[in-house]
Amino acid sequence: QVQLVESGGGLVQAGGSLRLSCAASGRTFANYIMTWFRQAPGKERELVARINSAGTPLNYADSVKGRFTISRDNAKNTVYLEMNSLKPEDTAVYYCYTRLYTSNYWGKGTLVTVSS
Repeated sequence: QVQLVESGGGLVQAGGSLRLSCAASGRTFANYIMTWFRQAPGKERELVARINSAGTPLNYADSVKGRFTISRDNAKNTVYLEMNSLKPEDTAVYYCYTRLYTSNYWGKGTLVTVSS
């Protein structure tokens, strides 16, 4: 069983920055590929960024490339999403996700609101 808990969301002005964190349970966190998704009001959930177990980013959504950075600290069982130059269209609930064997695990999400 894996539990994921996101934090760090909030209200920020356009052009500002936020850092999201996702704390994971499980002694094998270092083996997990971790992913950030987001879902804006009225839109489908979309992949934002993904990172492998060694800490190498695997991919970013085109809309966030150059502005967002995914990273992880396996000693702290935590994955981060550094978000810079935020835009109103980044407003969404951000979710942490991992898949272990055949099971999918999602956090409850953290809301990011970017005002213009």
